[in-house]
Amino acid sequence: MRLRWVLLPLVLVSGCSQGTTSPTTTVLIVNGYTIEAGANLSGANLADANLSGANLSGANLSGANLFDANLADANLADANLADANFPYANLAGATLAGADLAGSILLGADLSGADLSGATLFGANLFGANLFGATLTDAILSRAILSRADLTGADLTNAKLADATLFDADLPGANLLGADLLGADLLGADLLGANLAGANLTKANLTGANLAHANLAGANLANANLAGATLAGADLTNAKLADANLLGANLTNAKLAGANLTHANLTSANLLGADLSGATLAGAKLAGANLTNANLTNANLTKAKLAGANLTNANLAGAKLAGATMPDGTIRP
Repeated sequence: MRLRWVLLPLVLVSGCSQGTTSPTTTVLIVNGYTIEAGANLSGANLADANLSGANLSGANLSGANLFDANLADANLADANLADANFPYANLAGATLAGADLAGSILLGADLSGADLSGATLFGANLFGANLFGATLTDAILSRAILSRADLTGADLTNAKLADATLFDADLPGANLLGADLLGADLLGADLLGANLAGANLTKANLTGANLAHANLAGANLANANLAGATLAGADLTNAKLADANLLGANLTNAKLAGANLTHANLTSANLLGADLSGATLAGAKLAGANLTNANLTNANLTKAKLAGANLTNANLAGAKLAGATMPDGTIRP
């Protein structure tokens, strides 16, 4: 029987049934540790070990040292990896569904294409990790560090990312449908074309983030900081943006129909060609905003501040302007 393991140090213990030369059992031992499903490897030192394709499902690897280990395509489903040390480990294509990775260190690790569905990564450190195309549906990533991580095309449907740190993270094309990003730090993150429909981004920091052409329909961005963010062509239909900070944001051709922008700060924002039909902008700050060719039909602009705003060719049919400060400084009765 050909053995594909290339592991050092390595011991293979095989037993043969009487009357046959075929081995009946194979035990893989690395650094004195038995590598098998359900194994107790708590605190084990497996740094630099080649565990590619190994079956460690349900194993206990809590606190283990797997620095620079090769776990590509390994099966770690439902394993206990809490507080394990994985810096620069290769976990590409690995199965980690349901695994407990709370407090683990995955700094610079390769998790591209890995299955982390339902995994717990509370407080885990994934700074600079490669999660390209990874599956993280229903994963718990609250308070996790994902700064500068590559999550391009990753599936984070219904993931829990409350208070997670994702500054400068790459998330173009990522699926964050229904994800919880309450208070998350996404400073400078790239979310180009990402799906954030129905996501909770309350109090999230999206300063300077790229959300161009992102789907934020029905998302909750109340009290979020979007100062200087790019939302050109984004879909914010029926989004909740009450008290949000959109100072200097680029909302060119954005879809904001039915959105709630009550008391939002849109000072100097670019809303060229934006669709704000039926939107609520009561008390919103729009001083110096560019609303050229914007659609404001049936919008509620009660007591909105529009001093210095550009309303060239804007459609205000049916808009409510009671108490609004107009571009020329006059106040509507």
